[in-house]
Amino acid sequence: MGEVQREPIKIVAENRKARHDYFIDETYEAGISLVGTEVKSLRAGKVNLRDSFADVSGNEVFVRNMHISPYDKGNRFNHDPRRPRKLLLHRQEIKRLLGQTTQKGYTLIPLRVYFKRGRAKVEVALARGKKLYDKREEIAKRDADREIARELRGRDRE
Repeated sequence: MGEVQREPIKIVAENRKARHDYFIDETYEAGISLVGTEVKSLRAGKVNLRDSFADVSGNEVFVRNMHISPYDKGNRFNHDPRRPRKLLLHRQEIKRLLGQTTQKGYTLIPLRVYFKRGRAKVEVALARGKKLYDKREEIAKRDADREIARELRGRDRE
């Protein structure tokens, strides 16, 4: 009768390495302030989140090192590929992020860029850096789980 329709999300880019390098504690959805040719490049999927991060300056949050390639047909109206871009968050969220990032070990990492209802959004995560032994532990656990699944599949065939 009253089915809930989910709005379609078109994922443009994802930072897969972030989940490997960081413990993700919280995620926030933020709008992003872009100029015209940046939107066109985003729609074409020409964005790279590797090595990008976000920081709180004053009462604003900026994402830095996010590379959006210049638009092919942009000529003189093209943008700087690595310029800092303002993230659009509620004031309470910004205050909370400021408090969290001043604590030891927390940082803001963009996880993915996507379009939701025609608007560019960034999923930003409050994250703590993993140590090398944490990464090794996670890889060993994944391998063990894979081995167990393989054994269980083998038993089902017998």
